[in-house]
Amino acid sequence: MSHNTLLVFEVTILVLAIFLGFEVISKVPTLLHTPLMSGTNAIHGIVIVGAIIVAGTTHADLLTGWVGFIAMILAAGNVVGGFVVTDRMLEMFKRREPPKQS
Repeated sequence: MSHNTLLVFEVTILVLAIFLGFEVISKVPTLLHTPLMSGTNAIHGIVIVGAIIVAGTTHADLLTGWVGFIAMILAAGNVVGGFVVTDRMLEMFKRREPPKQS
């Protein structure tokens, strides 16, 4: 298979994945956004493990190590930010205590 054919095949898969992801996410009801965000954070935890493996490979060249390190930093930021947003969303569902009158 030639490189151009492979590139067209991979770009087609990317476009279809983007379209499918957009369609699936746009159909999610508002109440399910918090569990969906938590699931996404779990997936990014797997990305962190993969990035650690890539960055720590002893036979990798310098570029691969740096790309793995940058992927690890970005995925960690995404996980932390996702949990912060999830926590804030869950705070909206807690009952507020009425203010005490003195």
